[in-house]
Amino acid sequence: MIQRAYLDNNATTPTDPRVVDEMLPYFSEQFGNASSRNHAYGWEAKEAVDHAREQVADLIGANPNEIVFTSGATESNNLALKGLLNEGNHFITCATEHKAILDPAESLAAKGIDVEILPVQSDGLLEINELQKKISDHTRLVSIMMANNETGCTQPIKELSTFTHSNQGLFHTDATQAVGKIPVEVSDLGIDLMSFSSHKMYGPKGIGALYIRKGTKVGSLIEGGGHERGIRSGTLNVPAIVGFGKACELCKQEMREEGSRIKSLRDKLEQSLLSIEGTQLNGGKENRLPNVTNIAFSGVDSERLLLSLNGLAVSQGSACTSAVVEPSHVLKAMGIPDQLANSSLRFSLGRFTTDEEVDFAIQKVTEAVSKLRA
Repeated sequence: MIQRAYLDNNATTPTDPRVVDEMLPYFSEQFGNASSRNHAYGWEAKEAVDHAREQVADLIGANPNEIVFTSGATESNNLALKGLLNEGNHFITCATEHKAILDPAESLAAKGIDVEILPVQSDGLLEINELQKKISDHTRLVSIMMANNETGCTQPIKELSTFTHSNQGLFHTDATQAVGKIPVEVSDLGIDLMSFSSHKMYGPKGIGALYIRKGTKVGSLIEGGGHERGIRSGTLNVPAIVGFGKACELCKQEMREEGSRIKSLRDKLEQSLLSIEGTQLNGGKENRLPNVTNIAFSGVDSERLLLSLNGLAVSQGSACTSAVVEPSHVLKAMGIPDQLANSSLRFSLGRFTTDEEVDFAIQKVTEAVSKLRA
């Protein structure tokens, strides 16, 4: 019997060994600065970055010159919002967004941006009617997360972007949890800007991207050198960019088969845990990622449950808010009572999850819930 299992892949994924192999030469052999244009070391680094940019763009159906490398999705979200919105602009987002959208929105509101936060239904989905009620000719930007990090709920992005464009607004999506797990084609979905990150798709941490549709003007947050077409200055992290590119290439090749296998494991885990008395699924069974389930264990405090799961890595919600002792804002926005929200755990499977790990998780959770209730 295995001794531990990692089912917290929405927090971060292990870097695929094939990605690590691709990165290694760029630490000490081909270590040049991609902005050094006077010698072969710099040329090699720039060539590697250009190739990675093509790999990243290919995964989402974009043009390479529409990809701006950042330190991750949080920076990409901040760049999209703060690089577009000015005092007097109207901005619309959603109550179940990641804090990397909600916190910048709060600071923008303090600077004179008119911020509107839309409610969601009990399954986590945003109704187009809610957007129709609030959007106006003054709406500069709408930002709706493609797939929720806590429940896996996937929003009707194409419908939302189409309506946004019909009102002359721009559409941004935080697709951090979606890219690499489900097919994402930016042109087909009508996306103007999209944030995503390497470490959610078996690439290294500290590197991400903002897709900016050609012709969309975004101001810079970081200045000093004019890197990334002047949108995001700073020496490029060549090893991480190379790893990001390779991770995207692997996702493009393996996503469909991988998603089917992971979904089968997720369903097995979910069915077993929901057979425990006093449990419920948070969110709908449809319109969600194949790797996530969020389950409430009535009458059991999730913190105590987590402490009882020796060797099993799961979470109460977003890793970015795990230090905050309060009910998940996502579950609360879906109308789930505080008591149940505080009894909920997120299980997120990944590329390297095995059947044995799922069996281990089922056994651990079942035993711990029984013991705590007793």
